[in-house]
Amino acid sequence: MNIALSTTLTDTDFDTAIDNTRKALSEQGFGVLTEIDMQATLKAKLGEDMERYVILGACNPGLAHRAVGVMKQIGLLLPCNVVVRENTAVVGSVVVEAMNPAIMVEVTGEPELGAVASEATAKLQAAIAALGGTGSDHA
Repeated sequence: MNIALSTTLTDTDFDTAIDNTRKALSEQGFGVLTEIDMQATLKAKLGEDMERYVILGACNPGLAHRAVGVMKQIGLLLPCNVVVRENTAVVGSVVVEAMNPAIMVEVTGEPELGAVASEATAKLQAAIAALGGTGSDHA
């Protein structure tokens, strides 16, 4: 199973990629609950340098409510993380990756989460596709 739904953007800068990702998620009913700037955090806490790398904690309230209704512990796998990161392999490009919601079903073994995961996958795929770029469904 692929861990991520992703696209690589070559015609945008990092800040624009973050803004466009937030907008694309919003258009699919996701709000961003958390934002973790890994570059700044690792520099401040460990003195380590890395490329720009931001984790957005995205949540679609309706889908989250349905998932928690099926399995209370599913909150351990929420919100859906979306990573926006500079692509060190191709200078000037940005990778946007969303967690594959099917992982929730596989990890929990709870088949009733399948419908929620399928809908979340469709919405995240639509958000990723709206960004343009070259897409793939793997890590």
